[in-house]
Amino acid sequence: QVQLEESGGGLVQAGGSLRLSCAASGRTFSAYGMGWFRQAPGKEREFVAAIWRSGIEYYADAVKGRFTISRDISENTVYLQMNSLIPEDTAVYYCAVQTQLRVVGPTIPAGYDDWGQGTQVTVSS
Repeated sequence: QVQLEESGGGLVQAGGSLRLSCAASGRTFSAYGMGWFRQAPGKEREFVAAIWRSGIEYYADAVKGRFTISRDISENTVYLQMNSLIPEDTAVYYCAVQTQLRVVGPTIPAGYDDWGQGTQVTVSS
């Protein structure tokens, strides 16, 4: 099992930036990929971005060009740099890790095995 802890959320004005961090511990060597998801009140959890073991990055259309996912392998940490934030980005952001090889793509929540507790991001207009 991999333990994940998110940080970096907060309140920001529209147009501003935040950087989220996800620190992983435990069986991190078994990770195939890590992703960020978000969930707004009354909505389903949705994919934001993912980075795979190969280094390939994936982004939701809604954040493409504004968000960037990156990783520090030596620190077992994944980051989500969020620029040009808009009120629609307001949500709880979750970090997740896939430790079992699956046929589902990186955008599907069910394809991930362990999740963090989430960090709140609020963008004011």
